[in-house]
Amino acid sequence: MASWTSSEFLYEEVKPPGIHFLERFKRSGKLSFKQYQGMVFVLTFIAYIAFHATRKPNSIVKGTLSEQPTGHLKGAENGGWAPFDGPDGTALLGQIDLAFLSVYAVGMFVAGHLGDRLDLRTFLTIGMVGTGVCTAMFGFAFWANIHSFYYFLAIQTLAGWFQSIGWPCVVAVLGNWFDKKRRGVIMGIWSAHTSIGNIIGSLIATGLLKFGWGWSFVGPALLITFLGFVVYLFLPVNPPAVEAERDGTEVDSTMRLGDTITESFLSSRMSTTGFDRRAVGFLAAWKIPGVAPFAFCLFFTKLVSYTFLYWLPFYVSQTEIGGEHLSQETSGNLSTLFDVGGVVGGILAGYFSDQLDGRAITAGGFIYLTIPALFLYRIYGHVSMTVNIILMFIAGLFVNGPYALITTAVAADLGTHKSLKGNARALATVTAIIDGTGSVGAAIGPVLTGYIAAVSWDAVFYMLMTAALISGLLLTTLIIGEVKTLLYGSSEEDEVDAASASRPPIDVLI
Repeated sequence: MASWTSSEFLYEEVKPPGIHFLERFKRSGKLSFKQYQGMVFVLTFIAYIAFHATRKPNSIVKGTLSEQPTGHLKGAENGGWAPFDGPDGTALLGQIDLAFLSVYAVGMFVAGHLGDRLDLRTFLTIGMVGTGVCTAMFGFAFWANIHSFYYFLAIQTLAGWFQSIGWPCVVAVLGNWFDKKRRGVIMGIWSAHTSIGNIIGSLIATGLLKFGWGWSFVGPALLITFLGFVVYLFLPVNPPAVEAERDGTEVDSTMRLGDTITESFLSSRMSTTGFDRRAVGFLAAWKIPGVAPFAFCLFFTKLVSYTFLYWLPFYVSQTEIGGEHLSQETSGNLSTLFDVGGVVGGILAGYFSDQLDGRAITAGGFIYLTIPALFLYRIYGHVSMTVNIILMFIAGLFVNGPYALITTAVAADLGTHKSLKGNARALATVTAIIDGTGSVGAAIGPVLTGYIAAVSWDAVFYMLMTAALISGLLLTTLIIGEVKTLLYGSSEEDEVDAASASRPPIDVLI
């Protein structure tokens, strides 16, 4: 087994069995590069839809599990479910969220490190099936009449580890197949899986809630388990593994900051698969320009996003909208509009960042606009259902836009940075660093909300607006650099690239 700093791989890339099956029906006996790209896009897309779908039942059933002291909410089963039916029920639910997200954050760093050294297809399948089992086990407590807080805590802790495998794997695979030229738009569309997964998870969980809250977990669990086996059968990890070649075109000369299919095919250090076999170490990945600012920015951005992910349905059910309270089912369905806004936000953020060639400018702009969007939603969201829908959609657009951009296009750009000198084995590690750091914030936000909401929802929103402000400020230096590039046509990055051209690449063993 390789150590934390080892550069040795533990596998050899092979063609998935499903690809062999598909080739039997091709007249030429071989799939085209574009067909492989389409397959990768769809498989990674549905894989992460399934991951997010399994995270939504926790937020949907919060009102059902916890005590309903005012008696005005519909959908609660006999006053809740012990041990969450007491006055400290929301705090206990927040602790379970903290356990899941804490392990998810730490596991992300480990999973990213392993992802650059293991077969991504197999590793991703393990994460999906393991997540399915854990999600089903949480719901199993409904039929087994389990009321131990430590049972739920243990299940969510284990689920956090399996969930952490998903993101580094899917981003690394996608980055292996798509160059930077249109990466913002492509990944902006692709990042819709997060919001679509939340929507599907919400609809499944709320639809099954009437049969008992356990079914809200079993439905998404079966979905991700099935799709996990589909991924194992068909997902092509990278072009060399399936002997794919670009369809009669040269490598795009506009690629910058090292895409995985440029120097990686030409380096003298390559293996027979066409990729540099040395994986970039954890500390070396932190040294890549831009990784640290975006990682810490995502800490606060994801704090805001995940607070909505875990608490929005509960908040809606606790708030009078148009003079009346909504049922748990209606609140869950209404909360999906936040994710619909997130889909639009991710696509717009990707498009603008490509047009401006400015990831930091785009992310920062969306983040700063998050502040007034959150303020307006809190102040006017209760006026009527129509106003709530509009403001929720706008909030989702600005909250999830930069989150989607940073975790996809930015991570892929930095994971193939020119300072790596053609080393293609940094994508999973860099993705894990950025999203893992963000996930620490994601763990803190929901648990703080569990305590703060018991005192004041106003305080919760002020916390979220403060986090958004700090997130934007962390990108200040990068934004200034990109503005100078737009105004004067040169960048500090170009100067760094020129200065480092004669130097050896970042030490992959650090």
